[in-house]
Formats: sequence, structure tokens, C-alpha cells
Amino acid sequence: MKLLSLSENRAPAQIWNSARQLDNIPVINTRSLVPVGARAVVIAPHPGDEVAIAGGLLQLLANLGHPLQLLSITDGSASHPGSRQWSEKRLSVFRPQESVEALRRLGLPMHSLKWVRGGFTDSALIDQEAQLTEFISRYLRPGDVVFSTWRGDGNNDHEAVGRASAKAAEMTGATFHDVAIWAWHWPEREHTLIPWERARKLRLDSWTVARKSHATHAYASQLNGEPALGIAPMMPPVTLERLRLPYEIVFV
Repeated sequence: MKLLSLSENRAPAQIWNSARQLDNIPVINTRSLVPVGARAVVIAPHPGDEVAIAGGLLQLLANLGHPLQLLSITDGSASHPGSRQWSEKRLSVFRPQESVEALRRLGLPMHSLKWVRGGFTDSALIDQEAQLTEFISRYLRPGDVVFSTWRGDGNNDHEAVGRASAKAAEMTGATFHDVAIWAWHWPEREHTLIPWERARKLRLDSWTVARKSHATHAYASQLNGEPALGIAPMMPPVTLERLRLPYEIVFV
């Protein structure tokens, strides 16, 4: 199976814009996904993943007064290997700042949002899975509803964080749901690999979608690549287009 990188936007026939199953995904509402009074925990492998995972859901939960916890596993400093403009040192500072701005654009209550940065090494999480599980479990408690990247997403960091999050949730009595990011950009022929039976669709109104889209543009470092070094944008137009869909899909 060929896993399509998010930077590859040449072929329009990707799962997100061509799979027939998308129209038949059962709809779920926010209260069914996160019960009244429950805390929602979003675990992002890299800065920007928190918006891709739950940019709409976070807005809806904040409006309902749910307590929110965000765990940022890495600082995303390996996104531009070999770049002088976006060195690892610069990115380690800049990318978390982009997340601050993105969360502000979502309209989240920054004064009450619990936010922990893990400081794990970007693009090396597959070798740190045991440590990841231990780290995540420290911040979970029974009754939490946890959202992170799908364990089959086709990106090593996403899959490692998904596995560690699922294990930590099981250990602590929390509920785990995973969310695909890269997988929606696989070629349409790979649609059978998506766990459609677990997929649920959370509808977003136009205002929520607009805020989510505005938040994605806070990640300036990810919007442009460096062609001279063979570095493509991590958030190319095709990704931004998908993130403007009027729903989010969660695997339950």
C-alpha cells in the first residue's frame, strides 16, 4: 500500500473527496461523544494536529463548558530538515507559538485551558512509545474522553501517539477515540483500509468551520515549503480544503 504524504496534492481522487462511504457515516452529537461534565483531552503529536484532530469539536465543547486538556507531544521542530530559514532551533520556538495563536483563533478559553507540552523528539516517537504511554497516563483520569491520531494513519508519529494514547486511556479508565489525518489523503483505492464501521460524523456549523479554517492559517511555517531543498508544504491547499468540510469524523 502506498501512503500518500500530505504534501502530495497532484491527484484529486483521495479518500476525503471521493469515497462513497463518507455520505453514509452515522451522525453523532457532541453530548453523545463527550457526556455532560466529562473532560475532553486532545493529544497532538505535532503543533497543528490539535486543530486537524478536533478544531471544530474543541469549539463546541468550550461552548458547552466542558473542561479541556491539551497534550502537545512534540514541538514539531523536524518539519523542515536542512532548512536555514526554518531551522530546528527556530521551529522549536515558533511552532508552539503558532499553536497559541491557532487556539486563540478558535475562541478557546485560554485562561482555563489546561495545556501540557511533552518535549518529545519530533519524528522519533516510534522509539519512545513506552515513555509516551507513561507520560500520557499521568494526565488522564477516569471518565475522561480522549482524542488523538488514528493508530493506522500512515505516519509513524501519529500511529505511535495513537497507540500510546489508547493504552494510557485503558490503564486509567478513560474513553479513547482516534481521528484520521493523513489517511484521508490516501488514494481513493485505499478506502477499504478505513474502519468505516467505527466512523461517526460530527456536524459543524458555518461559523465553527470558519474559525477552524482561520486557525489552520496560524501555522505559517507549515503553509510554504522550500522547493530548492525538496521540502513541500506540510499544509498544502488540498489539506486546507479538507479541513473546511462541515464536519469532523471520529472513530468510536
